[in-house]
Amino acid sequence: MRDVPGRSVLVVQNTPAGGPGRVGAWLREAGLRLEVVRAYAGEPLPGLLDHRALVVLGGGFLPYDDDRAPWLPAVRRLTGQALREATPMLGICLGGQLLAHVAGGTVKGRHGEPEYGSTPVRLRADARGDALFGGLPAVTPVIERHVDAITELPAGAVWLADSERCPYQGFRLGECAWGLQFHPEVTAERIRGWDAGPLSAHGFDRDRLYERALADEPASTPAWRAFTHRFAREVLRTRTEP
Repeated sequence: MRDVPGRSVLVVQNTPAGGPGRVGAWLREAGLRLEVVRAYAGEPLPGLLDHRALVVLGGGFLPYDDDRAPWLPAVRRLTGQALREATPMLGICLGGQLLAHVAGGTVKGRHGEPEYGSTPVRLRADARGDALFGGLPAVTPVIERHVDAITELPAGAVWLADSERCPYQGFRLGECAWGLQFHPEVTAERIRGWDAGPLSAHGFDRDRLYERALADEPASTPAWRAFTHRFAREVLRTRTEP
């Protein structure tokens, strides 16, 4: 059965382990249907969004890393369409960097200090009136895993959140496109599967990261569930007709 237009979300998965996780479960819980395209496995992306919202997940690539991830030009085209047509979009980690890049911002590889594990993300003043961030506590823990970073936001972006090591943790373009540097879809359990070698090279201990993230879940889980439900509400509010 074909999904009802306006109540479907196209989810771009860029790595085998980088699925929608609990964000996907929360979007379904809120009444949306998900079409997950495993782009890393060669599954083709549609040429047009066709009234679907867009979620672009993370991955160990830069947004213009076309040689290693040849599907990225198609993702950039869909992102450009979402921006032009004011279609709700949520970009997570690589997805947020790609959103910034498409809109004219700057993303650099291995820039600044890396972030791994549960990290306090702080709301900025402009977040108070934001449709998604506005309901969050002033500081909320969430899992990070990145060495690349946005170094300049696009013109017109609203800067919504930062952290001690990385300034551009969250931003909005227009009224309904959000970019995140962090991973609200990831639970503490995922950390146990991370390769301990690269973590150690950056000065992180995997077991300690896991323990910290597990301790933070009672605070982080309800906050990011509510955040995801608010994104679903924007999808249902803005795209209910074909």
